[in-house]
Amino acid sequence: MAVDVVDDATFEEASNKGVTITDFWATWCGPCKMQSPVLDALSDEEKGVHFLKMDVDKNPQVPSEFGIRAIPTLLVKKDGEVVERLTGFRNKEQLAKILAKYTA
Repeated sequence: MAVDVVDDATFEEASNKGVTITDFWATWCGPCKMQSPVLDALSDEEKGVHFLKMDVDKNPQVPSEFGIRAIPTLLVKKDGEVVERLTGFRNKEQLAKILAKYTA
């Protein structure tokens, strides 16, 4: 499985069913560059989760709606509702444990 790129127009539809995790990032963000490979690796293992990423510089609307001021920020949604908000880098084990709460 892969991490799908979403934008302001496609975010709502892509994240309104099941369990999703969205990585809000930017090309200039060092910790974002560390977070991305973790999500790529996890997307191969977590079959019940839809992995998304959104460039905050190209898509200001959705990050503004969710009050995202720092990146990387990861939003975990279950059936369209935000259930976790994680700011800053998280390693694979931390993310797997968090996602397990919503996929079990």
